[in-house]
Amino acid sequence: MSSRLDDELSRLVSAGVLRQYQADSIRDAADAEIDAALADPGRPTAPASAADQPAEPVQTKAKAPLETPHANALVEVLGYIGGALLLGAVALLTLANWGEMGRAARISTGTTAAVVLLGAAVVLALLRRREQLSSALASMGCCVAGFATFVAIEGETGRVVGVLVALALAAAGLWWLAGSSLLVATFGILAVGVLVITADVLTPDTGSAANSAGIAGTGFIIVAFVFAMLGMVRDQVTSWSLAGAAMFSSSICWLVQERGEIMALAVGTAGPAALLVAYGRTRRPAYAVVGCAILLVIWPTALYQLTDNLAGVAIGLVVASGVLLVAVMMLSRRRSNA
Repeated sequence: MSSRLDDELSRLVSAGVLRQYQADSIRDAADAEIDAALADPGRPTAPASAADQPAEPVQTKAKAPLETPHANALVEVLGYIGGALLLGAVALLTLANWGEMGRAARISTGTTAAVVLLGAAVVLALLRRREQLSSALASMGCCVAGFATFVAIEGETGRVVGVLVALALAAAGLWWLAGSSLLVATFGILAVGVLVITADVLTPDTGSAANSAGIAGTGFIIVAFVFAMLGMVRDQVTSWSLAGAAMFSSSICWLVQERGEIMALAVGTAGPAALLVAYGRTRRPAYAVVGCAILLVIWPTALYQLTDNLAGVAIGLVVASGVLLVAVMMLSRRRSNA
């Protein structure tokens, strides 16, 4: 099958025009048609005219009424609100009554919310309905399950195990449901995991916060690599945009690290460069927006920390901007004259 069809189907899925299972059905049908044509080159792919088609009795069937898009949207919105209200109730109970709640009450509150959210997601997935809503509920349930695990175990071990439980559930959801909201939840869980492992596992008690920032910056680079790989098999736009967000987080950590400005510039340039190359090849606006946002924050901040000269950095950025804009106008004029 041509890569052009793959790209177009991926674009339609990312835009929400098609669901993933619909795109898979179209792809399978195209593959079957190509295989049949290769096996029997003389077989026509379609009748040349209506006269070539065999006469078949016309059968009329009563069609079941289809759900309107407005009804579908309303049902999904109600599901989102229901999940959000449940999370709000758990947060309110734990924050307002944390001191008065016993350990069993804390565990039961988080566990019940996780079971309800994950159970609803599983039921919707088994019914093959509301894929986006199912993914959203599963993403909330993963995070709540991680919190419930932390409450049950407590301490440094509880934080590490809670992250691992939430990550395992999110990975299972990504494998089964392949929803974009699960990608976002996975990013959040991995981000928390980087901070937890940095603080509780890799940083000694005598270590400084600045040194810990460098370790966290390295962890976020690994997270960016993970999402770059996920983009090969799941929602590419969301995955690669989150990879860019991970590179941004790494750059911020390196800015805190002692003498980490050069590393911050390197990371804050590599991530946007990859995203802008992806934008040039696919024309997905998300890549350009995320890439330019990272450059806008990291470059001025890192250069100012390096030089301690605010006016000099501002003038340098203005000059660089002018050179780039003039180059764009000259290249555009050359293309229009060609």
